[in-house]
Amino acid sequence: MQSIPPTRIVERRPSPDRRTLQSRLDDLARTHRVPGAQLAVHTGGRTIAVHTGTADAGTGTPFTSDTAVPVGSVTKLFTAAAVLLLADDGDLDLDEPAAATLPELRRLPEVTVRHLLSHTAGLPSGPGSDAVAGRTAARVLAEVCTPGDLLFAPGTGFSYSNAGYLAAGRLIEEITGMTWREALRTLLLDPLGIRPAFLGGPAPDRPVASGHARNTASGRLLPVTQNLAPAEAPAGALLAGALDLLALGRALNGDTAVLPDTVTASVRRPAPGTDPGSLADAWGLGAALFHGDDGWWCGHDGNAQGTSCHLRADARTGTVVALTGNASSATALWRDLTDELGELTGLTVPAGPDPSAPTGHPLVLPEAVGAYRNGATEYRIGMDDFGRPVLSVDGDLPLPLVCYADLRFDLVDPATGRREPGGRFHRDAVTGDVDRVQISGRTARRARDGSADPRTPFARAHHVSRPGRPVRADR
Repeated sequence: MQSIPPTRIVERRPSPDRRTLQSRLDDLARTHRVPGAQLAVHTGGRTIAVHTGTADAGTGTPFTSDTAVPVGSVTKLFTAAAVLLLADDGDLDLDEPAAATLPELRRLPEVTVRHLLSHTAGLPSGPGSDAVAGRTAARVLAEVCTPGDLLFAPGTGFSYSNAGYLAAGRLIEEITGMTWREALRTLLLDPLGIRPAFLGGPAPDRPVASGHARNTASGRLLPVTQNLAPAEAPAGALLAGALDLLALGRALNGDTAVLPDTVTASVRRPAPGTDPGSLADAWGLGAALFHGDDGWWCGHDGNAQGTSCHLRADARTGTVVALTGNASSATALWRDLTDELGELTGLTVPAGPDPSAPTGHPLVLPEAVGAYRNGATEYRIGMDDFGRPVLSVDGDLPLPLVCYADLRFDLVDPATGRREPGGRFHRDAVTGDVDRVQISGRTARRARDGSADPRTPFARAHHVSRPGRPVRADR
């Protein structure tokens, strides 16, 4: 059945001209030292696309409108849409146990397909690409999807999980009998008019951009190699341009017949139990959701090795904005760009979640001190020499925290003192004890094996004691 576009609020919005967008993209790319970028904007029934710079700083290959960029986790939105198309065809039930199709999840029979797509299954993030190299997705899932690794009861929390999307990709393969790449092309890419290109797949018949990282010695931006393992493809292997992302955004808005109403509604509607913290304001089945002026914007952000890509779509006005950049600093470019698009279009395009201020004065939370785990990753909350809270991930140098009475906290850049929303602690509903920490959308469960030491390695060496009660922390 053909999708019926949602009721559209007819408002005459100013439409930015191509020259203005080109000028701003050129300037922002220079400011943020992004070698190349693409921007596509659809508003007022009109699409404008511009691009700038080089696809590879080593060769000087120019960016074009057709250049494909490793879009990282924006891939998940495509994977989710493919699963939802299968559900719409009756090939699977979103509320059935994923283990009914995937034997590697048999120890977690309560995890449903809906949980996987909304990051509410309680699964760990999954091992890193190096650890996954040479292993099948089924084997990886069997190893990390165990009752002992579960972060919370499925459906009762949110933790952003690559493992959940490895499982979603496996569902697609088992149901269609095709590889994930073949199925994604058949179900979604070809109907959207997107020329397929994947990391680790056959050489694409379109130009591809390299990601870039800054050399710490010279300060130069140099091309980097993508290291995504084949098993992780459904979570991050897509290569696409801004116009490709725009095509998906328009489909999610109901502007085309590629996605039925049932699919677009599932993507744009907040799923129960989704509290993604600093990632977004809510989460649908596959999409990050952000508060707009009068409703939800949906989309996704993605970072591959040295890239930063973003998609936002507003079904109410039919607006879609997509950006691809081949350096991680394109994230800062995106923030500046969305501010300016508001002035140019009259629409507030959300770069991220609502920046609501934490509640109460900064304070120390000694009850939160300890070790927390998400799979193989350990987050350690400790105290520095001055009794201030700090966070260390897998033994890295600790970052200062500013904690608040509502259990949220900011991360502090030691070099600049700049604060960024970091996450929040959660209490056990029965005991009231702090038992979880959520950082950048990923939840970690407090370790119960006695390994937690309230002091960081630096503080232990200097015999810094743990404070006995909450006190105000210095700003």
